[in-house]
Amino acid sequence: MAWHPLGWKPAFFSDIEDFPRAALQHHYPDVPLHGDFTTIGADQYGAIDLLVGGTPCQSFSIAGLRGGMDDDRGNLSLEFLRLAERKAAKWLVWENVPGVLSSNGGRDFGSFLGALAELGYGFAYRTLDAQYFGVPQRRKRVFVVGYLGDWRRSAAVLLERQGLCGDSPPRREEGQKVAPAVTTGPPFSRTGNERVEADAIHTDGLRVRRITPTECERLQGFPDGFTQIPYRGKPADKCPDGPRYRALGNSMAVPVMRWIGQRIQQVESL
Repeated sequence: MAWHPLGWKPAFFSDIEDFPRAALQHHYPDVPLHGDFTTIGADQYGAIDLLVGGTPCQSFSIAGLRGGMDDDRGNLSLEFLRLAERKAAKWLVWENVPGVLSSNGGRDFGSFLGALAELGYGFAYRTLDAQYFGVPQRRKRVFVVGYLGDWRRSAAVLLERQGLCGDSPPRREEGQKVAPAVTTGPPFSRTGNERVEADAIHTDGLRVRRITPTECERLQGFPDGFTQIPYRGKPADKCPDGPRYRALGNSMAVPVMRWIGQRIQQVESL
């Protein structure tokens, strides 16, 4: 969704969960779809220009058990780099929750970056918040961009001149209020884990309701109805809400990814 408008074509997808797989097959039926990405061999598809992924975040989440790289899910981060090596990816984009920065005292993230450097990638990383890219939610994620051979190209993608000056966004003036938060399922919970925090909240006579799957799609920058697909023998209008919430929560915010893609395209054109 983020990079198709740039004219980029996917070589393959990988996901192990049923519903995201169904959504990918529905929207991109001609693109090969794998399950466990560790099974993708070096002789499949040839070299690729870019490998993008968001390996499971639970082992790095503050709300989770913080298993880090000792957790099988966390170790998939290193497997992701092995796939980049097998496919000789020129560019690499990796996304995770901010908790990855402090997991195991920062050593887990250091291990990931060290392995990235050993493979010959120059890299840059930055925390980006989706609310500054045109969607109505606060969603901070860490993004790592790697380029095979030169860190300056990665830095040119993620870092902007004004971001290097020490300037920060203006703080709210006294008297300004924070908009009330709408809590829902895993994608948009304050904790960032997979617990559903969707019960109605009552304060000052104000009732905050659970947001709909369509509203969740908008929060992530997807078109309305993008996840309303035929599923398990049922037509699209009978698609269950639960898998839609989960899939959207595990996705990346489309406008953030589009910005990264546009920046990569600009650097490539130099």
